[in-house]
Order: sequence, then structure tokens, then C-alpha cells
Amino acid sequence: MPRVIGLDIHRDFAQAVALDGGNYTQMGRVQLDRDSLTAFGRRLLPSDEIVLEATANTFAVVRVLRPMVGKIVVANPLQVRLIADAKIKTDKIDAGVLAQLQATGFLPQVWIPDQETEILRRKFSRRSQLVRHRTRLKNEVHAILHSNLIVQCPFSDLFTATGKKWLGTQNLPEGDREAVERGFRELDRLAADLAALDRDLATQAVNDVRLQRMITITGIDMVSGLGLLAVIGDHKRFESSEKLVSYFGLNPSVRQSGNGPARHGRITKRGANLARSLLVEAAWAASRAPGPLRSFFMRVMARRGSQIAAVATARKLAVIIWHVLHREEEYVFARPSLVGRKRRAVELRAGRPQQRGRRGIAGRYHNPITRAEERARLEQSERAYERVVSGWQPTGPRKPGRSPRQGDDPK
Repeated sequence: MPRVIGLDIHRDFAQAVALDGGNYTQMGRVQLDRDSLTAFGRRLLPSDEIVLEATANTFAVVRVLRPMVGKIVVANPLQVRLIADAKIKTDKIDAGVLAQLQATGFLPQVWIPDQETEILRRKFSRRSQLVRHRTRLKNEVHAILHSNLIVQCPFSDLFTATGKKWLGTQNLPEGDREAVERGFRELDRLAADLAALDRDLATQAVNDVRLQRMITITGIDMVSGLGLLAVIGDHKRFESSEKLVSYFGLNPSVRQSGNGPARHGRITKRGANLARSLLVEAAWAASRAPGPLRSFFMRVMARRGSQIAAVATARKLAVIIWHVLHREEEYVFARPSLVGRKRRAVELRAGRPQQRGRRGIAGRYHNPITRAEERARLEQSERAYERVVSGWQPTGPRKPGRSPRQGDDPK
């Protein structure tokens, strides 16, 4: 049996403990810089296995040590309860528990992304931080106006050229006006950073076949599609759509003991927060577009309200995404002209030249007749879906071994 080395990762160092034949050996602290990790890797055997918890700098450690050992395993920190609930807790004990769990085959593992997926995740994480910072600045500007009893901007967006011109006519104290001007300058800088990052993401997205299929789904565009692909990584690791739904944390929690009935509660929210929020945003967009997804949203909203309907539609979108990726097909209820417009928008973001006066791939979207025909076709499919589900009645969870019956809502 190979030697198993547990690493308890901190910000600047890691505590290493080796488990070999049932005996623990303290290997000391390892500084988390590239030279120190490389020196530590040279002390290891090619057959060694390393196990560590998923933290902010885990995958950087993995990249350095992976070529030097036989196997590296990343543990799911939410499921390693022996460490979190331990009464006696030290770095050495934590590293030893990780090594013991891996040696006995009871370690809950985390998928290690490939380099391309990891780079995409970092890019999208930076984009999310910029968007959150932009939202915070806009809220600060609105708060200043509210504190000075300034009426709501009569234009659709305060942060356009027209909105700025209107704001210049308002009576603000000198200190508050300076704060607003600083906010607008910072917003301009963030807009330039976002444009550069979106151009970089679009360049990658132009030739991404999986993204080209995903944006055919109602409510998903380049940004949300890339964000979901960054979280999903290799879609083939999910054996079923239920696995992907669970990974996003959109499956309901279940409590059952003994012979008592199973109780289903709220969604677990144990998956990636970013993907879940992107899917909910896409669900709201799908609820406003004709098609079966809107009919599904309206049917759930009539019984449970709009918030639960949005989450249920997000779950439905996750199932559709799994089928689109695994079957390598486009969404069957897509609007061709809208999909062409989405793809052309990706090309323009990537810096492709404009084709003024020429009818490109998005030209049909601006044809009113084409748009009306596509909308009529989707409205017809929406009515067909409504007729199919009109006789369904809500039922409880299916018991193991029971065959489906009328009234069950298939996933």
C-alpha cells in the first residue's frame, strides 16, 4: 500500500504528516512558496499519495506537487466532519486524519479541474468581483441622492450620459457632490476593465463548441454560459442530470429515519453559489420569453409563488444543460434568429470587424416577419406543453420500486 501524506493547508504554510503501514511520521511544516514546495516534493516517493483540503490556494499547491507523486486527492471540507467537529484539534491531527481517511478509502474527494477550466474560473471570478464592486458604487450614489431628498431619476438609467447630465442640475452639498463624482470616475474605470475582460472571455468563447450549444437555451448568453462551463468543467463526470442538479445545490433536502416518511425541504444550496445565481437569473429571463419554460414557470408560480418558480425553473435549466452537453445537440425550442444575434454579439465582443450593410448571421433577428414567425412557433409549443400537463396533479415523492403513474412530473 502506498504511503499517504496529509497536508493541513494554511495561508503561508502546510503541516505534513505521513501515514505508512499504520504508523504516523511528522514531516514538519512546509512553506507555501514555489521553491519550498519543490524542495518538499523532492523528498517524496513517486508512489506517494498526497491528500489536502480544498482552500483558496489548494490548486496552486496541486500544480507544483502533482508531477512528483503518484496521486493527489483534494478533500471536500464540508464533508470531512471528523476534522471540523473534533474536540482535540491541531494541525498535526488534522493532517493525520486526512491521511487516514484517504488510506481507508473514506475520503470525500473534490474534482481537480484541468488547467483550461481553472484559468476560466479565475477569469470569471475576477469578473464577478468587478460587477459586485460596480453594484456597490451605484448603490452608494443612489444612497447619497436619497439622503439629500433628490427625486428618482426620470430616465431609465442614472449612469448614462443623459442621467449624468440630469444629475448635474441637482442641488447637492459640496462634499456629497465630490463623493458622487468620485463614484462616477471609479465606475468609468470599472467599465473599461470589464470591457477588456469581456473581450478576453469572448475571444475564448468564439471557438468553444459547448458554449455555442448552450447559448441556444432560453435565458443563457455568453457571460452566464461561460460561468456555468467554468463551474461544470468536464461535463462527462456527471453520470446523470440529477448529479449535475445536486452539484449546483438545486436538489431538495431530504430527512428520513426508520419507517417514517421522507420529508423534503428547501434546496440544499451545497453546490457552487455562482452557478446557482446564474441559473436563477436565466430562469427569470426564460419566464419572459415564449416557450415551454415560461409555461413551466407560470404553472409553478400559480401554486407556490414566483420565487419558488424561479428556483424550480433554474433546476429545469440545469437538466436541459446536461442533456445539451451530453447529447451534443442544440436546444430544440431555440429561436434561430435570437441565437444568431447572440453568436454575433460574442464575435463583436471578441473584436471581430463589423459588417455594416451586409446581412450577417444576426440579420434575421431584425426582420419583423421572421421574429413573429418564430414567436408564434414557440407560443404554439407553449400551448402544447400546457395541454400535456393540464391533467397532472401534484404528488409526493415516488417510492422506491414504484413505476411512474399519471400525475408524476417527469424530470
